[in-house]
Amino acid sequence: LVELFVEELPPKALKKLGDAFAGVLADQLKAQGLAGADSQLTAYASPRRLGAHLTAVAARGADRAVSQKLMPVSVGLDASGQPTPALLKKLAALGADASVVPNLKRAPDGKAEALFYESTARGALLADGLQKALDEAIARLPIPKVMTYQLADGWTDVKFVRPAHGLVALHGAHVVPVSALGLAAGNATHGHRFEATVDPIVVQDADSYAATLQERGAVIPGFDSRRAEIRRQLDAAAAKVGGGVKPIADEALLDEVTALVERPNVLVCQFEEEFLAVPQECLILTMKANQKYFPLLDAQGRLTHKFLVVSNISPSDAGAVIGGNERVVRPRLADAKFFFDQ
Repeated sequence: LVELFVEELPPKALKKLGDAFAGVLADQLKAQGLAGADSQLTAYASPRRLGAHLTAVAARGADRAVSQKLMPVSVGLDASGQPTPALLKKLAALGADASVVPNLKRAPDGKAEALFYESTARGALLADGLQKALDEAIARLPIPKVMTYQLADGWTDVKFVRPAHGLVALHGAHVVPVSALGLAAGNATHGHRFEATVDPIVVQDADSYAATLQERGAVIPGFDSRRAEIRRQLDAAAAKVGGGVKPIADEALLDEVTALVERPNVLVCQFEEEFLAVPQECLILTMKANQKYFPLLDAQGRLTHKFLVVSNISPSDAGAVIGGNERVVRPRLADAKFFFDQ
C-alpha cells in the first residue's frame, strides 16, 4: 500500500491523477519482478489523498538470468584463444575477470560469431524497487502546472500539484522505508477534517487501509466506491421525495462532486416555485455549473422546485446545511430570472 496525503487536490483532474499514480506504481513494480501478472491493483483518490493497493507483492524480486553481448570473437580472443586486453577490460567493467573466459558463450551474431557473458542478476529489494516506482509515479503524474512550496527546514523547495503532508508505505504490516517530496514513509494518515474519530489514524496493515479509513476516518478513499455511494444516495433521496422524480443525469457533474467530498451525504433542498417561470435550461445550468447541485426532474422531464446537494458532512441535524444551500442558490436563480425577464 502507498498513500500520498496531499492538501486539496484539483477536483477536475482527481480521477486521472489517481489512476495514473496507481497505474505507474503497479507497472514499475511488475517490471522489477516485485509483482506479478496476478497482482490486483486498487486505486484510491479523494480530495486529500492519492493511493494504491497492490496484492501479491514480494519482499524481493526473483533472481534472473542475464546474457550480455561482449564483442566479436575475433576481437575478444587472439590467435591462441587467449583473452585480449579489450575483452579483459569489458569483463572488469561487468565485475568479472579472466577466470570466466572459458565459460563465455559463443553464438552467431549476424555474419560474425560473438562472445556472450551469462550471469545471474539478484532480484530487487522491495525498498529499492518501491522507491524507484514512487519517484517514477510522481514524475509522470499528468499535472499541467505545479506549485512550489518550502519544506519545514525553510530552505528546501518542492514542486508538486499541491503541498504533500504525509506518506504511507506498507508491505503487510511493515513500513517500507521510502521517501518522496521531503516526506519519510510511515503508517499514519489523516481522515475527514471534522468527522474522523481519531487523528492521526494508524493503519495496521496494507489490506485494512480502506476499511480503517472508512471506520475511523469517515472517508471513502476509493473514487469509484465514493461515486457509487453518491449515485445510490441520489436515487434514494429522489425516491423519498416521491412523485417519480429523478436526479438529472450528468456523469461529468457526478465525477466532479465525487472529487469534492470524502464522505458524501445527499440532502434534499428546495427553492421558490415562482422561479419555474424561467426556462428550465437557465435554472439547471446555474445549479449545475455554479453550485454543483443535482436538479430533480419529474416523470415528463420537467424541472421541479427541489434539488439535491451532496454535502461533505453528516451532522445530526442537517437543517443548517439545507438552509445554507437554499439561501445560496436563491440569488443565483434570481439573477437568471432577472436577465430572462429583461
